[in-house]
Order: sequence, then C-alpha cells, then structure tokens
Amino acid sequence: MKEALLYEKLGNNQVRCFLCNHYCKIREEKFGFCAVRQNIGGTLYTQVYGKIITSHVDPIEKKPLYHFLPGSTSFSIATIGCNFRCGFCQNWEISQNSVRDNNYLGEEVSAKDIVEAAIKNKCKSISYTYSEPTIFFEFALDIAKLAKEKGLYNNFVTNGYMTEECITMIRPYLDAANIDLKFFRDSSYRKICAGALTPVLNSIRLMYKLGIWVEITTLIVPGENDSQEELQDIAGFIAGVDKNIPWHISRFHPDYKFSDHKATPEAALKKAEEVGQLAGLNYIYIGNVCGFGNDTYCPSCKKPLIRREYFNILEYNIKEGKCPFCNTGIAGHFS
Repeated sequence: MKEALLYEKLGNNQVRCFLCNHYCKIREEKFGFCAVRQNIGGTLYTQVYGKIITSHVDPIEKKPLYHFLPGSTSFSIATIGCNFRCGFCQNWEISQNSVRDNNYLGEEVSAKDIVEAAIKNKCKSISYTYSEPTIFFEFALDIAKLAKEKGLYNNFVTNGYMTEECITMIRPYLDAANIDLKFFRDSSYRKICAGALTPVLNSIRLMYKLGIWVEITTLIVPGENDSQEELQDIAGFIAGVDKNIPWHISRFHPDYKFSDHKATPEAALKKAEEVGQLAGLNYIYIGNVCGFGNDTYCPSCKKPLIRREYFNILEYNIKEGKCPFCNTGIAGHFS
C-alpha cells in the first residue's frame, strides 16, 4: 500500500482523485471507481502498488505496436483493476478483479525487480498492459523512471481515460502508447464501458502532441461499433490527428458479458480497412486473425517493408527509417 499521486484532500476526510477522468470523490474508508484506490483516514492510498498479477515476455507486436521497435520483446506487467467496465473485455479476469473484499491479489515485487527481469530477458522495453496502466500508475511511474536510467523504453497499452495531469507526469518516461478507441459515440462509451468519449480523444491528441509514439486499436464488435458511419468517424478522427498513426482493427471473440455475440466476420474487418484507406490512413492492420492484415507497406510505392506471421517478423526491409525502394520515410521508431 502506498499513498496515491494526483489527488486532493477535501473536508470531512473526503478526497478527490484526479488520476483519471472519473474524478472520483471518495468518502473515508471507501474506494474509487477503479476499486484499487482507497481513502484511509483522509489520505488516498493505492492498494496495488508492487502487486503484479501477471508478467510475460511478449513480442512488441502483441501490444500491438507495429512501428515501435518491431521484432523486439517487451517485458509486460499488470495489476488487477480497471477504470472501465467493458462488457467485451478480453482480459476481464485481471481487469475486472477488485480489492473490495480484501482480494489483494498479486506477487509483491519492487520496481528494481521488474527492471532487472526485463534486462535479464533481453527486452528492449517494459509494457504496462493487460489491465489499465493508469490503475497502477504510481508503480508504473517508479518502474519507468528506473527503466529509463537503464536504457529501456516504456509503453502503455491504455484505454486513454487518464487526465492531462497524469499524462504530463509520465511523459518524460513514456515512449509509446497503444490507445483503445473503442467507439465514436459517447452513448456507447457510457453504456458499455462506464466512460466517455471526449477524454479519450483528448488523450490521443495530447500524447501525440507531446511526442509519445501513438498507435490506436479498435476492437470491432458486431452490432456495436461496426456501422459504416461510425467507422468513418473513427478513421476520420485518426487522420485528422496524423495519417501516419497506425490503426489496428481487431477482431472480437465472444467473451465475458458479450459471450452471446458473434465473432467479427472477416468481411467486417476488411470493410473497416477500406474505410481507413479512404480516410487516407497510411498504416492499417487487422488483428486477431491469421493470414492477412499484418504486413507493413510503403505508403508511396506500396512495396512490402515488414512481413509478419502472427507476431513473428518474416521479412524486414526498412533501412534507417526509410523505404529502401523509394526512400520514403516510414513513420515510427525502428532503431
């Protein structure tokens, strides 16, 4: 347990957290919406500091980050908890677990332990993923600072619901982020995720402005966000920020509270890809399927630059950040 960052003390031993856009006002002994931050005697504490529920050595492509150190591995960690309640969550066993019943799951580790494990496993980066990294922000920040000192990179895989203060605080240590843009309808965010659209859009814009490498993922859920109009809105927004931001169109598989939904048809994924192309996006990928949609092409000459099978790179042609065939610069970090 550690005192939380980014909160203010109010009267009557109440506190207000401003780590994420819920801005929870928390009474004494109560938890915030994330279920891992608790007001104890007028001080806000995080109950998941140093309590890692899972850790793996993953290909960076699994995050997914396709234009950030492709072919490298990333030491990936998570704690329990989330500030969303997505009914289609594919990691719900981790993200929707709580500490409300003294369920403080996780192995006690230090920031130094995580960084040493990343170095031992020859990872180039540490990814804060699986659940929402904002939830274990204090621990992520301590790890990220130490990782930077050791020459490692740091990546967030996030729902983008953190506040501007949160992003600004992590900015000196955060190199890349894959941000979920789940819908382009505020009503859908509120109904399905218990969140809102505008803060996510603001986070994408701010991270991009601050120089954090950004990639965006949209899980295509049949009947929820797969209409032509909504896909056009998502693609148009991304293009309006930068047409070089990679858009990952991911296939939904029935799970959690959406177990009665059908998996996303391949035709719907290809339709979304076409929408992205019409919006002028230069890099579009299709996830959770095999056989197509994972390769990187030069936006100018259309030659294949990186060929992938699952998360493995079969062919790599980018030279000094450029297409070797036509010398066009390829957006990303390829060193």
